[in-house]
Parts: sequence; C-alpha cells; structure tokens
Amino acid sequence: MALTAARAAFFDVDNTLIRGSTLYFLGKGMYQRGYFTKKDISRFVLANLRFRLTGKENREEIQRFQDAATDFIGGHSVEDILKIAQEIYDQYVSPALWQGTIDIAQKHLAAGEEVWLVTAAPEDMAVLMAKRLGFTGALGSKAETKDGKYTGAMLGLLLHGKEKAVAVRELAQKKNLDLSQCYSYSDSHNDFPLLQCVGHPSAINPDAILSLRAMAEGWPIHDFRRARYLGKIVSPVVVRLAALGTWLTPRRKRR
Repeated sequence: MALTAARAAFFDVDNTLIRGSTLYFLGKGMYQRGYFTKKDISRFVLANLRFRLTGKENREEIQRFQDAATDFIGGHSVEDILKIAQEIYDQYVSPALWQGTIDIAQKHLAAGEEVWLVTAAPEDMAVLMAKRLGFTGALGSKAETKDGKYTGAMLGLLLHGKEKAVAVRELAQKKNLDLSQCYSYSDSHNDFPLLQCVGHPSAINPDAILSLRAMAEGWPIHDFRRARYLGKIVSPVVVRLAALGTWLTPRRKRR
C-alpha cells in the first residue's frame, strides 16, 4: 500500500499564488486566440469583477460568475483548451507568480509534506499549474465534459468559500491527512472556512478583513506586495482599534 503524507499545505491561487485572476488570464488568452468576441469577454470580465468586488458572499452573484466561468469554455474541445491553457500558463500565469509563495510551498515539499492548490478556477487549469510547479495536486471547480468537449455546465458547486473546506476535508479523509497538523494559505477573508479547517492557517497578501482577523488570531502573515511596508506601519494601529469589536473574538480552541 502506498504511503501518504501525514501533513499537507493548501494554497489558494488568485492573489495568493499569482497576481490576479486565473480565470481572467484564461479568458484573455482564449479571446486573443479568437475563441469568442469582445462582447463575450466583456460579459465574463464584468461577472468576474462584480463577483470579486461586491458579490463574493451573494449567492446570485456567485451563480452569475459560475455561469460565466463555465459558459465561455462550453462547446470547445477539452484537448484544445488544455493546449491553450499551457500556452496561457507560460504567457500570463508564470510571470505573475509570487516567488515568496512559491518559496513557502517549496519548504513544505522539502519537509515531506504535500502541497495542494485550492481554487474556484477550473480544476483542469489548476491541475496544470500544480504540475508545472511540482506540487502534489489541485482542487478546483469541475467543468462537465461530454464526448471530449466541455458542455458549459459545472459538476457540483463552485469551489468557493465553505466549499473549499468541504473539498479539503474530503481529500483529507481519502488520504488519511491529519488536518490539525496541516497548513492553509489565502489572501481573502472569504477563505475563512479553508483557513479554519486546518491547525495552521496563514495569510498571504491579505485583504483588510483577513489582515485584521489574522493579527487578532495570531496567524502568520506574509505580504509580498510593494506596499507591504506601509501596511506594517498602519496595520498594528488599526488592529488595536478593531480588536475592541466583539466580532474579532478569537475562535474557540479545538477540543
């Protein structure tokens, strides 16, 4: 029987591993290759933007973004899309990688721990990224296929918010991972479920809400953005004020 790692590290992708959106890069690359019109890409980008700015916890916006994320590959050959995805990785994704995040992942691998990507982006693209980076694997939103083509529908739910934690727990059960000894990394407060389902959560390039929560909880914070120095000066002051709010009460210890 094959041996499995007792520990794993789970990384969000957009703005944690790369600067920007995986789906945006994929959509841009497909548009440049004539797969759809400016109207199509505009609809997709608008759904992406609304999802990220205003709709992350709104089910209607999540559904709108989910539809856009699968519609734009609907009807296209899986083989063709995977070839394009490799080109897009080289053209857009690779130059946008955060080296600091890569270094953290490499430390986990060197310690004999598995490294998994966990993202709302299509799982096929996430798996490609994981392979290119030498990671263990990836969990992503699953696009339906039939007769070698994408149907434009999604299998299951968008891997977002609590669904990331559900997927990680299922993987841990399959691979006999002890989540209390595992690690997770994200830039977004919407990934609280992912961060809290392991024993060692960390923030990377955190948004304002995650930064406050991470400092209140004592989670490690890694900031690779150019403005990080200003953040180090301002954040402690903001956190001291915000910590007075009851919503920042640290989560209960594991029993």
